[in-house]
Amino acid sequence: MSERRLITSGSPFEAAYGYSRAVVQGGFVFVAGTTGYDYTSMTMPEDAAAQADACWRTIRNVLADGGSSIENIVRVTYYITRREDVEAVLAVCGRVLAEVRPAATMLVEIGLLLPEMKVEIEVTATLR
Repeated sequence: MSERRLITSGSPFEAAYGYSRAVVQGGFVFVAGTTGYDYTSMTMPEDAAAQADACWRTIRNVLADGGSSIENIVRVTYYITRREDVEAVLAVCGRVLAEVRPAATMLVEIGLLLPEMKVEIEVTATLR
């Protein structure tokens, strides 16, 4: 059985709600749904595109901690709360993943944990 390693982003939600930002196991890094919080200041931008940028910053750091990178992403799921934010969020995601082009799923007009959350991104990546 492969070793299991837990990765944290420092979010207080992880310990409180019983999950990890990512789990490294079996040659993969599984990154939990990530919202636009800056976990050092516990602030979040209001704009959906800025939230998507913040999601990718957290994801990039977590993947690096787990021994992977954006270039190793094989699967991504986008959760966007408002249809009118889709194009702005996908423009950010398109810039980040232009060369990677993982398999993707998008859910729109869904509720997230808190009303200020407009986007959440979840990824699976292979180890380097």
